[in-house]
Amino acid sequence: MPKLVYDFTEGNKDMKDLLGGKGANLAEMTNLGLPVPPGFTITTDACRHYLQHGSLPDGLAAEVTEHLTGLEDKMGRRLGDHADPLLVSVRSGAKFSMPGMMETVLNIGLSDESVHGLAKQAGNERFAWDSYRRLIQMFGKTVLDIDGDLFEHAIDAAKHAKGTRSDLDLDAGDLQGLVETFKGIVKDSTGRDFPQDPREQMDLAIMAVFDSWNADRAILYRRQERIPADLGTAVNVVAMVFGNLGMDSGTGVAFTRDPGSGQQGVYGDYLQNAQGEDVVAGIRNTVPLQDLERIDAKSYGELMQIMQTLENHYKDLCDIEFTIERGKLWMLQTRVGKRTAAAAFRIATQLVDQGLIDTDEALTRVTGGQLAQLMFPRFDASSDVTKITTGVSASPGAAVGKAVFDSASAVEWAERGEHVILVRRETNPDDLHGMIAAQGILTSRGGKTSHAAVVARGMGKTCVCGADELEVDSVSRRFTSARGVTVAEGDVISIDGTSGTVYLGEVPVVASPVVEYFEGSLDPGSDELVAAVHRLMTHADGRRRLGVRANSDTGEDSARAVRFGAQGIGLCRTEHMFLGERRQLVERLILAEDEAARRSALDALEPLQRGDFVEIFKAMDGLPTTIRLLDPPLHEFLPDLTELSVKVALAGDGATEQDRKLLEAVRRLHEENPMLGLRGVRLGLVIPGLYEMQVRAIAHAAADRVRRGGDPRPEIMIPLVGAVQELEAARDETEKVLAQVAEETGTSVHTLIGTMIEVPRAALTAGQIAQAAEFFSFGTNDLTQMGWGFSRDDVEGSFFSRYIDLGVFGVSPFETLDADGIGRLVRIAVAEGRATRPDLKIGVCGEHGGDPDSVHFFHSAGLDYVSCSPFRVPVARLEAGRAAVMETTGGSDSR
Repeated sequence: MPKLVYDFTEGNKDMKDLLGGKGANLAEMTNLGLPVPPGFTITTDACRHYLQHGSLPDGLAAEVTEHLTGLEDKMGRRLGDHADPLLVSVRSGAKFSMPGMMETVLNIGLSDESVHGLAKQAGNERFAWDSYRRLIQMFGKTVLDIDGDLFEHAIDAAKHAKGTRSDLDLDAGDLQGLVETFKGIVKDSTGRDFPQDPREQMDLAIMAVFDSWNADRAILYRRQERIPADLGTAVNVVAMVFGNLGMDSGTGVAFTRDPGSGQQGVYGDYLQNAQGEDVVAGIRNTVPLQDLERIDAKSYGELMQIMQTLENHYKDLCDIEFTIERGKLWMLQTRVGKRTAAAAFRIATQLVDQGLIDTDEALTRVTGGQLAQLMFPRFDASSDVTKITTGVSASPGAAVGKAVFDSASAVEWAERGEHVILVRRETNPDDLHGMIAAQGILTSRGGKTSHAAVVARGMGKTCVCGADELEVDSVSRRFTSARGVTVAEGDVISIDGTSGTVYLGEVPVVASPVVEYFEGSLDPGSDELVAAVHRLMTHADGRRRLGVRANSDTGEDSARAVRFGAQGIGLCRTEHMFLGERRQLVERLILAEDEAARRSALDALEPLQRGDFVEIFKAMDGLPTTIRLLDPPLHEFLPDLTELSVKVALAGDGATEQDRKLLEAVRRLHEENPMLGLRGVRLGLVIPGLYEMQVRAIAHAAADRVRRGGDPRPEIMIPLVGAVQELEAARDETEKVLAQVAEETGTSVHTLIGTMIEVPRAALTAGQIAQAAEFFSFGTNDLTQMGWGFSRDDVEGSFFSRYIDLGVFGVSPFETLDADGIGRLVRIAVAEGRATRPDLKIGVCGEHGGDPDSVHFFHSAGLDYVSCSPFRVPVARLEAGRAAVMETTGGSDSR
């Protein structure tokens, strides 16, 4: 039978799979000789067994008893002893940090008898009753599933009766009365008394932590952060140390660097006479960590030394939780801290400069998702704005939306297309769904270590916390500032997570300095953040094997793509050139009744296409340009069948001849499933002259650029091929046109001819198709649709959320490539295609080409390049570099 319980002295930081992040790091700190309260960890194996079978594994109770006895021996106390009780906390701890998403219960072991022993031993009756009421409140909400508001209302009533707004003004008698009230709430809500047996308390708390792995908010958080659902959580049982013993005690959270900016210094929050949840929940506003030097210089000095030790040991920003018990410092947790995108890039390069890591490792510390965040716009500080207040800059960004005052409203409004800012006094884990739906979060309480701040930073969501000048009234659904400004629900506000400023109304935005750098208008040496991005992008470009191209249909987009680092065009969609005013020419082609009319329409389209290609070749001079011939069904260029039918019917005899002909054509071209109908290569083979016109326009544009001293490198891509015979027929026609134009112009331009692999049969017969193709480009959007049997336009809004809940997939396969299924088709096509043609060039041109996780797959599958929208080119460049580094170094998940 596997070992299910580990003492802190038995583990280390590399055992996160088994001990969870919290347990592994508590063990690591214990091994380092740091002041960690003794305890033990119940493994994730035990959790997985419990969740699968509905019962604790055999032997677990005996192992827990053995380790609890050892803990009691170390502490010289017995759990719940009436005269001198040992108290413990029961805390969750998964492999990946999920702040506030699972359960914790403190002060286990207190009872109606042992509370008196605790008061006597501590010499502090108020502390004992405060600890007992906290246990009943946390146990009731967490283990017994009692509405937490019942306890909060009772506390508010006690404070109101005392004539105070502060918990600290409640004395021992008040708190003893609260204990009786809380016990009544438990009895009324559950039909049973609050359990007095300390072992029963501990066992029930352990199962509650296991159950919390599948709580709604934990499931939602895992989905948001793409954390696998089958990992389970460990449980840590730790001897209690108390920050609520008086003003010489307290609790806090510290960061070895600023998680918002990455700057080195002293960052964190401290709260005297409090337990840990008071800080994270933001119920009372904290003081800056620097103030601890004045409050308790000895503990402050020791904490600074420990912070340096941990950062040097972990070689990264560390997030630390600590408690001071009557002047004695205790370390309760450390982990590699969550940080903003800007901080991630700054810290990575700082650690390189300090010699703690090399540049390869630095590259694994940042992600394409973080780079994308840095490219979002920011507020224009020079505009005429109305400032409401300033709070704590908890998570950077610029967010604009209508103020809403509860999470349910945030979700409801967002679902109908409204941009919202979630405004709360403080958030708690149950607000997660509203935080995800909102553009940003604003709270009047809490600091950089509050729940709102930590979760927002992890999600890359703009957040301002601790705006204590605001009086937030969630009942009246409004807030009022100290300056007399009142904002009601639905009023637009703007929040700046970088400066902490809150504005009335919508504030204009300007381009991010990172975008200005990519555009070439900002020198990388002029901005610290841009300099960090430049260093890591340069290293990524030097390390990556994958090329990065752009999907672009215009000369303007193509020029921007080059500035963003694109090495060519991987997909130019020619159908986009037929929109707008040119749609009428396509209508002429479709309505043509004879060869002359059809040729006239094609002749009118060709020079327009040629001009488009000239501009694109000019922007992409010397770079490969893959042009996809017309792909969508022709009905997309005609009016909607229903709308046109109604128009003609209402007009009756007055309907125009043009409308009647259009309606006849629309009906003729109507298909039950047009995405599987007359489109792609089928159009080129069925409609005479269509592909010929496009190829002629490409060839003439290329010849024109050569005559003007340019270096065009066209690649003609035939879409939706399912059989080699289709490609052979289209290729023969294409080669004839290229030869004719070369003879007409006296200029021969080397042009590759290839195909999109987007039909499953094409992937499975890639060895045959490669006989006629000089390159493959995977159209992963259609390949996913056909491989899964999904209609993308229908399924994402109808049942994908349910599929994610059920674990059918962790994320939409249209967002991140399905590596097991669609990815297998890709690998088959790569292997068989190159077996036929070893020099076959292979890329991908679906939007998966800009998805960070998918880029890593394409690297491993052996593709030559990825292609994505111009804005995502830097993201793909960075991730391609990271993929190469992680392949050679075995780099770990950046979470």
